[in-house]
Amino acid sequence: MSFKDLLAAGADGAIAIAAPGRAPLDYAALRTLVDRTLASLNALGVGRNDRVAIVLANGPEMATCYLACAAGTTSAPLNPGYRADEFEFYLSDLNAKVLIVEQASTSPAIEVARKLGVRIVDLVADAGAAAGDFRLVAREGGAPRTATLGGYAEPGDVGMVLHTSGTTSRPKIVPLSVANLCASAAHIRGTLQFTATDIGLNIMPLFHIHGLIAGVLAPVSAGSQVFCTPGFNALKFFAWMDEAKPSWYTAVPTMHQAIVQRAKGNADVIARNPLRFLRSSSSSMPPQVIRELEAIFNAPLIESYGMTEATHQMASNPLPPLSRKPGSVGLAAGPEVAIMGENGTLLAAGEIGEIVIRGPNVTAGYENNPQANEEGFLAGWFRTGDQGSQDADGYLSLTGRLKEIINRGGEKVSPREVDEILMDHPAVAQTVCFGMPHPKLGEEVAAVVVLKEGAVATEREIQEFVAKRVADYKVPKKILFMDEIPKGATGKLQRIGLAAKLGLH
Repeated sequence: MSFKDLLAAGADGAIAIAAPGRAPLDYAALRTLVDRTLASLNALGVGRNDRVAIVLANGPEMATCYLACAAGTTSAPLNPGYRADEFEFYLSDLNAKVLIVEQASTSPAIEVARKLGVRIVDLVADAGAAAGDFRLVAREGGAPRTATLGGYAEPGDVGMVLHTSGTTSRPKIVPLSVANLCASAAHIRGTLQFTATDIGLNIMPLFHIHGLIAGVLAPVSAGSQVFCTPGFNALKFFAWMDEAKPSWYTAVPTMHQAIVQRAKGNADVIARNPLRFLRSSSSSMPPQVIRELEAIFNAPLIESYGMTEATHQMASNPLPPLSRKPGSVGLAAGPEVAIMGENGTLLAAGEIGEIVIRGPNVTAGYENNPQANEEGFLAGWFRTGDQGSQDADGYLSLTGRLKEIINRGGEKVSPREVDEILMDHPAVAQTVCFGMPHPKLGEEVAAVVVLKEGAVATEREIQEFVAKRVADYKVPKKILFMDEIPKGATGKLQRIGLAAKLGLH
């Protein structure tokens, strides 16, 4: 399947892209926009498999620009919040041919692009234009030339490149083919049973695999509507809900938890706009919060499991009437999923090992990184680096990230297990458990805790609460009380490297 086929799903007059306070863009206009954008890029000498860096704020133009670039070039969305040094690394590493920015942008990426000789292209959204409609204008002159390979990309072409977020190692380039992108969109579409009547409220950042694939590509592949916000804002979420009238939304757990805190005052909005389901991905969701969300929205929360190398989704809890298992990330939802032992053998149900995957949505390998490919693939399977098990029904449970597992003098502690116990404490609103360095044990257990509004608790009280539920070695020896959980740029909890970030040496 190509992007041309994927974009053909929506009826001409059906709304493809909407946004707060803007006229919507229908599918006929979206297809015209993609054709026009590819013609503009081809005229600049940019075509299939050429890298196009995109540095745009969240919103409808980011969504449509991504779709257009992925359709006939190699899209490379970058976090607009990066600093100059980061842009220099990514633009150089990607070997980007052009950089697309908003016309009035003052992003540090612009000076970096000039320094590196990367051509700058302005995205111009005219006043009064429909949500997501734009034109491209080269910022500096230059002789127009024809792209070597113009038009729509083929399935084997690279449609997108993203970097994995490493904490200790250099970020790795993950090339995702058009076939990978289309397969993943189809998997998510099938899992969530998207139809043309669905409306998704997108609050996820669109420089990250979760928002790009689950938030935009999968619903577009079903001919449904995507309502693009400027990014997550708990204060505006319910107003957007009233405007968009969504049937679903997807988010990371920290966003869901912020929504829970504001839901009581917005019961009327929720009643007016019944959701078919909610979805959570990118990090594990405490079962307590799942129960709370399902009660508030009177809709199932579908927890799923994804990663960049799998073009997002690998496993997902199914929609009713099939059972959802809190604490599990569900059934294989696209690729084959298995559990592998240390010697490369596949393990039986109930046994704990490394989660491995293979299938049409899995990257063929990291770019220019033979060592990472040698470590990342074994016997045709991609090694996720996550530890888990499958039960007799095939439901997958994560016991932790292999690197996140805390090794306390040989005793292994799953931080997720400690998280779930801490979340049961009546004063705890949010928490993240992680390993901190220890001179004798190697690592010791630590946790950041955010208390509920008006609640009071001491480190000792919380430690005693945990000690009643687990062995002493699993009790956090250090608890930091903070106003919010430290998160990465995508809103994801990052256990690895958190101790150093918080100065716990």
